Formats: sequence, structure tokens, C-alpha cells
Amino acid sequence: MSGHSKFSNIKHKKEKNDAKRGKIFTVIGREIAVAVKEGGADPAANSKLRDVIAKAKANNMPNDTIERGIKKAAGDVDAVNYVSCVYEGYGPGGTAIIVETLTDNKNRTAANVRNAFTKGGGNVGTTGCVSYMFDKKGQILVDKEEYDTDPDEFMMLALDAGAEDFSEEEDSYEIITSPDDFSVVREELEKAGVPMAQAEVTMIPQNYVSLASEEDKKSFEKILDLLDDEDDVQNVYHNAEDIDE
Repeated sequence: MSGHSKFSNIKHKKEKNDAKRGKIFTVIGREIAVAVKEGGADPAANSKLRDVIAKAKANNMPNDTIERGIKKAAGDVDAVNYVSCVYEGYGPGGTAIIVETLTDNKNRTAANVRNAFTKGGGNVGTTGCVSYMFDKKGQILVDKEEYDTDPDEFMMLALDAGAEDFSEEEDSYEIITSPDDFSVVREELEKAGVPMAQAEVTMIPQNYVSLASEEDKKSFEKILDLLDDEDDVQNVYHNAEDIDE
């Protein structure tokens, strides 16, 4: 895990998101709407909604905004019906990219995602063309500055809660779970008062690809920037090393 500080990426994302708070709130708002539609508006009976609420709080979304989103999704019979679509493709230098979207217009989203890849010198591939290079896992990141604890005791807490793996980096702790166990582990840590900088099910690369040229790096970052500007895009995963997300 050395050389790939997940937490430094999270910090960078948070700084970026401070300037783009509306975008991240829109992304989470759609996830709330989908979670409510699938499992109801009561977080106690809807683990997916509990996970989205935890993600919202980690991104500093105000409680009243979260509650409004839940009420709106529960009470609006004419609410937009979002469909989940996943796109896979290749960026410069043989990098792999996965794009998760929630959309009310699949044709528009497909065209915009394809455009982002093309403008950055990449191309969209077929389903499954790169996802085999990633593992779907629950990932919880904890800022050491926010949580003063004994690492060994914290590791035992995480493993006893059902985590698969625990690692310590210079500035953070990383806890990995299976997707099925993520909610249980997150809730156990929450009960223990552990503050989480990030807690979500994600796609973790099995290996990272280093982009040799500055031109490739700029092209890759162009793809990420264009996808970031696309409202329908929820998450972007990639295996490029040392790229600012």
C-alpha cells in the first residue's frame, strides 16, 4: 500500500470539493433518492440509506439537507427515476477507468462519458474490459489527527467488527471489508466513536500504472476533470499512479 496514500487523495478531494460542494451534494442527493426508493425512508430499516447518510456526514453535508433529501425522495411520487449505468474504458498509457453514473437519460450520459474519454485520448470499452483489474471492497479511512488511539487496539476493534484487513499509514488508518460486511463494520466503528474521513464501498485497483510522460498525465487529468463536471457521474475509479483526483 506504500506509495498510494489513499488519505492524501481524500484530503485533495475534500479541498477540491470545498470549491465544488454543490456537485458533491448533488451526487449524494441522488444516492439518497435511490436508497429511499429501494429500501424506504427509515434509516433504521434501510442499511443502504444508513451508509449514504454516513457518506454525507463525512462530506460535511448538513443534517437538515440530508433530512430534506430523504423526505423529498419519500414523498415525491413524481421524483426523477434514476438508472444506474457503469462505463469501463482505457485512458492514456493503458490505464483503466471505471465510471459509475445515475441518470434519467442514458443516451445523454453515454455520449458525455464517451466524449470525456475521447478528449483525453482514451476510449470506452465493453462491460468487463477493465473491472477485473479491480476488487470491490468496503473502505474506511481514519485521519490520525482526528483519532488518537493505540494502533493495535484499533486493529483488534476493526477485525472483531468483521474487517478483512487493517493497515497503518503515516497519516491515517485504512480498514478494508467485504462489500457485504461493510455496513456492519462501519456501524460498529461508529458506535465506538471512530471519526471516519471516508466510508464507502469502492473499487480498489489490484495494481497501479505509472504514466511516464507529462502529456499522458495531462490527458488523463483532462478525462477526470470532464467526468467530474458531468452531473450524472457519481464515482470514478482508476489505477493511475500519482494522479490528483
